[in-house]
Amino acid sequence: MTAIVDYRAGNLTSVRLAFETIGAAAEVTSDPAAIRAADRILFPGVGAAGSAMRNLGELGLADVLRERIAAGVPFLGICLGTQILFERSEEDGGTPCLGILPGAARRFVPRSRADKIPEMGWNQARIVRPHPLLAGIPDDSDFYFVHSYYPAPAEPSDVVCTTEYCGAPFASMVGRGSLAATQFHPEKSGRVGLRLLANFAAWDGRPGAALP
Repeated sequence: MTAIVDYRAGNLTSVRLAFETIGAAAEVTSDPAAIRAADRILFPGVGAAGSAMRNLGELGLADVLRERIAAGVPFLGICLGTQILFERSEEDGGTPCLGILPGAARRFVPRSRADKIPEMGWNQARIVRPHPLLAGIPDDSDFYFVHSYYPAPAEPSDVVCTTEYCGAPFASMVGRGSLAATQFHPEKSGRVGLRLLANFAAWDGRPGAALP
């Protein structure tokens, strides 16, 4: 069972329906006990860093997420659910985040009139290193993005995919141990997005594990 974290925001229905489409069991929940008992955890992302961290604190979920990730439970973050894994975000005047990965979420800086903030639409993800969640997904596949902020990992080894926007590459997927996280929305990315979610539903959390 995958626990889809309900933090009073997020793309909960789209993610739940995507799991139904791939035939994988998933439950939307804000119950710490249910999240602790889950085989894997997914943190969907829509909203702002400040309110997300405030809600996680009020729900008693921030420490639960840190605990389960440290225990090696497979975890997937999406969009905002990726950004809050870092030490801080530039959003909302500067927001301390979960601090699971070193680095920060930074706001895009437009370099021309063609650079629209937020980025909204399809863009390519270039695979920097192999990852079980990318099994069967070609390099430079198109995924759907909606975001004004992007992850800036302090450790280059945490970067799995990069994407270019505003004239520069950013980390569009990161991974460390049993944790993986995407800036793009797999639940809105058609066939390749569903394949990534199916890979996650089959993943045991080992970085180099072959999928069943």
